[in-house]
Amino acid sequence: MQLKNQNLPFINASFIELPQEALLTLPEKVLQFGTGVLLRGLPDFFIDQANKKSVFNGRVVVVKSTSKENIDSFSKQDGLYTILVRGIEDGRYVNKTIINAAISRVLTANENWNEILVFAQSPDLKIIISNTTEVGICLLKESIFLNPPNSFPAKLLAVLWKRYKYFEGDEEMGLVIIPTELISENGKLLKSILNELAIYNQLEIGFIKWLNESNDFCNSLVDRIVPGKLTADKKLVEESLLGYQDDLMILCEPYSLWAIESSKRKTIETLSFAISNSTVKVVPDINSFKELKLRLLNGTHSFSCALAIFCRFETVKEAMQSDYFRQFVKELMFKEIKPLLISESILEQEAQVFAEQVLDRFSNESIEHKWINISMQYSLKMTIRNVPLILKNTELHKALPQSMMLGFAAYLLFMKTEIGNDGLYYKSIGNQSYHVNDSKAELLYKYWDGKNTFDAVNAILKDSTIWGTDLNKIDGFCEKLVDLIGELNQGVENVVRSVFEKNK
Repeated sequence: MQLKNQNLPFINASFIELPQEALLTLPEKVLQFGTGVLLRGLPDFFIDQANKKSVFNGRVVVVKSTSKENIDSFSKQDGLYTILVRGIEDGRYVNKTIINAAISRVLTANENWNEILVFAQSPDLKIIISNTTEVGICLLKESIFLNPPNSFPAKLLAVLWKRYKYFEGDEEMGLVIIPTELISENGKLLKSILNELAIYNQLEIGFIKWLNESNDFCNSLVDRIVPGKLTADKKLVEESLLGYQDDLMILCEPYSLWAIESSKRKTIETLSFAISNSTVKVVPDINSFKELKLRLLNGTHSFSCALAIFCRFETVKEAMQSDYFRQFVKELMFKEIKPLLISESILEQEAQVFAEQVLDRFSNESIEHKWINISMQYSLKMTIRNVPLILKNTELHKALPQSMMLGFAAYLLFMKTEIGNDGLYYKSIGNQSYHVNDSKAELLYKYWDGKNTFDAVNAILKDSTIWGTDLNKIDGFCEKLVDLIGELNQGVENVVRSVFEKNK
């Protein structure tokens, strides 16, 4: 039996959260650019949950960028899909199965562009959401009158232009626009690009005024691990339990956060799904949420990544099942990173709770989060996530932070690579060879090539094109890293275990 509207009455609802029939005919209030698992596991999840509580009462029209992407599964299943929520929350195991009915239809930009522009004229439309990857929000100077335009910003501007003309500049017909791409100040960036495109397309001054004053471009932050489609074997197991076939099924962790930056009354009223979802935060400033996620979640990942790979852990959950590595992560988060975050905007208790949630998330046995994937663009991640922590620690304390230093030293050792026959860079650990997917791999290879440890590390730290500053200015930093690399070369697991022994 295929998951679709007509088969809902035949699905066993004893452990499955089913949508009521009335939800399938709600008005279309949202235009969403992107069908990825993050959008379906977070914004669409929140909208569906609100609809089931009779709060938001609106559905989503989804736009796929190209006709290459097949939408047959969405059509075949009437937009329905199953969300499996698995993992640990507040120390307890969570196992929920939800059929999501938020999506009403999926259109492709290349084949259904006129239909999308017709929807732009709907008085029911209130919100636009996007996740077109970080590359999607970029300026491509092109006509918005193409059928369709190529870039996402041009498509969005075309939709807004059509709406402006249809409603003759009515201020009340402006929209709430929420990009969820993982870019700092994503709403502000998108708005600036649309303004440049509007000028390039010589659109009238009245439209530009309406664009900026009647629409609210909200910076946002999304946080939920949604690994993607299940493997074929796991999909078959789940379908045998569910009693139906679902080609759109996704897996999510219990934790979720959608922080949306706005203080406008109309926006807050429009985003009514936040009322029924406590982890949707519509606030005047989302920087505290960004800082907690960037440092405690992402920063801990980056400081731990190379150490975990050297210790032969394939996944995060595997590392967290090890007493000594779990202790290292706790020392890193609670004793070194967390104290640096306490400020007027981040209270100690808030940081404590977030760190405890991160521990639960890292321990999720249902999520296969591979360390080698976390190591992608390792140098950039260390620069953005962790160098500011090291610099701040230097300002506040004389001693160098033990766990941070160990993580940084392991990163440097991981970046001591070899060139493969394919011209790519690899790190050999035992009999395993790992592709180092990092835009700085060639540069760091040259720094290490033929050099002793001190000369290599000294040169790497001095390169401000990597770090934005000369890290050799930190007193004793280079010397300590060289010592730690020497210890790691003797056996990484023993070094990490020593942290465990000292602090257990």
